[in-house]
Amino acid sequence: MPRFLSLVSILPRRALIILGALLLAAGDAAAQAAPYVTDRAERSRFALAAGGRPVPLHVSAGEHAGVVRAARDLRADIERVTGAAPELAVGDVPAARQIVLVGTLGSDPVIDGLVRAGKLNVSAVAGKWETFVLQVIERPLPGVDRALVIAGSDRRGTIFGIYELSQQIGVSPWYWWADVPVRHQPELHVSPARHTLGEPAVRYRGIFINDEAPALSGWARERFGGFNHQFYEKVFELILRMRGNYLWPAMWGSAFYADDPQNARLADEYGVVIGTSHHEPMMRAHDEWRRFGGGGVWNYATNDSSLRAFWREGIRRMGSNESIVTLAMRGDGDEPMTQGTAIALLERIVADQRTILGEVTGRNPSAQPQVWALYKEVQDYYDQGMRVPEDVTLLFADDNWGNIRRLPRAADRARSGGFGVYYHFDYVGGPRNYKWINTTQVSRVWEQMHGAWRQGADRIWIVNVGDIKPMEMPISFFLDYAWNPEAWPAERIPEWTRQWAQRQFGAEHADAIARILSEYTRFNSRRKPELLDTATYGLTAYNEAERVTSEYAALAAEAERIGALLPADARDAYFQLVLHPVHASANLHDLYVSAARNRLYARQGRASTNTFADRVRARFETDAALSRRYNTEIAGGKWAHMMDQTHIGYTYWQEPPRNVMPRVEVIQVPVMAEMGVAVEGSDAWWPASRDTAVLPPMDAFSRQTRWIEIFNRGSVPFAFSAASAQPWVTVSPSAGRVDAETRITVSVDWDRAPAGIQRVPVTITGADGRRVVVHAVIHNPQTPQRGQVRGFVEGGGVVAMEAEHYTRAVNAGAIRWTRIPQIGRTLSGMTVPIDAPSQTPGRGTPSLEYRMHLFTPGEVEVRAYFSPSLDTRGGEGLRYAVSIDGGAPVIVNAHADGSSRAGDRNAAWEQMVAQNINVSISRHRVDAAGEHVLRFWMVDPGLVLQRIVVNTGGLKPSYLGPPESFRAP
Repeated sequence: MPRFLSLVSILPRRALIILGALLLAAGDAAAQAAPYVTDRAERSRFALAAGGRPVPLHVSAGEHAGVVRAARDLRADIERVTGAAPELAVGDVPAARQIVLVGTLGSDPVIDGLVRAGKLNVSAVAGKWETFVLQVIERPLPGVDRALVIAGSDRRGTIFGIYELSQQIGVSPWYWWADVPVRHQPELHVSPARHTLGEPAVRYRGIFINDEAPALSGWARERFGGFNHQFYEKVFELILRMRGNYLWPAMWGSAFYADDPQNARLADEYGVVIGTSHHEPMMRAHDEWRRFGGGGVWNYATNDSSLRAFWREGIRRMGSNESIVTLAMRGDGDEPMTQGTAIALLERIVADQRTILGEVTGRNPSAQPQVWALYKEVQDYYDQGMRVPEDVTLLFADDNWGNIRRLPRAADRARSGGFGVYYHFDYVGGPRNYKWINTTQVSRVWEQMHGAWRQGADRIWIVNVGDIKPMEMPISFFLDYAWNPEAWPAERIPEWTRQWAQRQFGAEHADAIARILSEYTRFNSRRKPELLDTATYGLTAYNEAERVTSEYAALAAEAERIGALLPADARDAYFQLVLHPVHASANLHDLYVSAARNRLYARQGRASTNTFADRVRARFETDAALSRRYNTEIAGGKWAHMMDQTHIGYTYWQEPPRNVMPRVEVIQVPVMAEMGVAVEGSDAWWPASRDTAVLPPMDAFSRQTRWIEIFNRGSVPFAFSAASAQPWVTVSPSAGRVDAETRITVSVDWDRAPAGIQRVPVTITGADGRRVVVHAVIHNPQTPQRGQVRGFVEGGGVVAMEAEHYTRAVNAGAIRWTRIPQIGRTLSGMTVPIDAPSQTPGRGTPSLEYRMHLFTPGEVEVRAYFSPSLDTRGGEGLRYAVSIDGGAPVIVNAHADGSSRAGDRNAAWEQMVAQNINVSISRHRVDAAGEHVLRFWMVDPGLVLQRIVVNTGGLKPSYLGPPESFRAP
């Protein structure tokens, strides 16, 4: 949260934080700070621009080059907004009554003079890391009536202050990278209050450009000639505009230092800290060993002298550039270094690398920031006792799928090098690559990084962003959250998304766009596009495939509707950030579901089989057309190749060389009409099936409507009729004509339905007088009545409950239940603080209670659906407990199947991350029908409960599980 500092600097810090919270709640424009720039003039406000004429900017001649460059960006931003460019004076203060003074404490004599004169209070800035203050000062200098001062504690503090003003006047950090338009405003007036965002919570915050072929690499070659300084200037600016400060450069066949000597020089000039990835030690890119390694093997046990010389050159070349040096070593090509855990060898490597650091830099190695990335098998070294010097940052990693594997123990948090996290929005590896499109939920990033922050991993946060695009929104959140986690408690996640939408597209449609962004990432998080196939969503149980594609179609229609309302200059940005991901994802889901229908209908001999084959072909072409539009039309073809990533037709973990359409069936349809009947919940068809045709149950609580499909197995249309054996069961339509297929609905007049369980025949008559009888099962209990129940009610042999719909939450002191909105596959999640101590279930310990009415006594199965979080303590899994009524809590290890041990060859883990859910089962006995209370008990922290399904015998196989059951308050 922006820690707004009152001019009354004697207020206690807690009061200032409370004040900041109140001010932030009142504002609704920017993603981090309440708005303080307006187009309305008032006497107290500083006129940054009046009537389209901006005031001049000043930077001292001795200021850091990066600050001067950022001031030029501010000049350009003001011109974008007002249409006029202000004067930028570097050196002498221009003659003007009003002016913007920009400078860094200790580097800018004008700013330092204001401090000495007592006109600028920097007590909350001086000596801090990357901190700035914006303040209006009266009569700061002779001949100057007023000045807007941007003063930083260090060069990046000043740069961040400059870019904060740019955001406040309406320039998005994504103005270039996503073509976000700038709204013209001839008037810009700044509130005279004192503005600051305080000190960042995480010291180094950045992105890793990785897996960058074919999309980003093809685009960079076409636009800039490769990953050269022209490309990286755009990256550096983007990072700084989002208040990041750290970069792992692109490394697939690229070498940041070697490809263009200007890359590193400009990074240091801009103020961006450069590092190298987890398997590129000592500031050398992986591809440099191929180029300059002398042909030797990448093996320290047999080729140590060559490697030391190679690394020594990396440190020499680094010079005084601000950098974080990666230590240790992995095998060539991002593979394990050895079979097993060679701790002694790796300890020798680290010791030799630190010797090189000291010898080349002439300083104690502890003076140079260093990191040891505990990625994949390297974490085994740490787990088995290997340690590095205290000044080296330990960088824990996720499992490549957004689930952090380990976090610091309380006893270790005092180490001087601290801890960090390497996270992923993109990955190449098992169970499948995921590179094409954004599938990351902001709420999921919150849950994982909130835990990291609470556990003390706050020195480095670095995230693999793939091609940068289309990860714009999660990148923004990752860096916003790294700056100040306190600003964004769980309940404010939707507000962050709304503010982000507003920054890109304005306030009028921000709510609607935020909902679209949240929904499409929720839908995409259910299963990443590369993992989709024709069997993902079932065609029969719970109408799952139909519900999923209908949800996506409705979202795409809403995205189109909103897009049509936006001004023309916002359409390119809207396509990139909203419309393309929604349309492309909706189309892909429809493609696979249509292919599944085609194959089912071929088995049933439906006349519509070939229609769905055509639909699959059309969807496949639409996918290609959407990519072409992105690559060749948007922003005049600016983003050529950015949608080149293949994503259809995976057969194993690696991407296919080209998109491959799913197989479809084409059948020869007879001329003569022949009736077939299919019913909801079954893939059989009648009269071919010998089983009785039975619809899924309908009950007086949910009051479902069921469907029957009458289809033609020939090409000549036929007439049908449908009749119910009871007047209180309605069939609509009751007669008609079938060309290919017709769906009819079966519903119940519950006011007339008799009590008990009824089985009502519905007779379908079609071509040649052929008849099929379908049975409708109706449950209308005498007691309880619909208005008498409390909580959830069993229906169809299940009770499905979303976690947030608990009857009562039991908290215990500081262990309180938190709802994480918009996380997971269906609604939200419930969790407790990750640093809470484990509990033994019992009176007064944390639990969630769910009241439910069961009609089926006996043994029941309770399925708990969790986010796929891992045991970050290094144990054998995370536990919870379930009890029903007064029964003893049954303690369950949610990772008993071994899914907590991440690895590409761990089948349980692969299933968990592919499905983005961890389903754990416990069994209980219910002695009688009636009202019961299920209690979900917290045992270990770290689990995020999304939903609970109680199976009394009717659960059908499906991907998402049954829809939520009827619930009475």
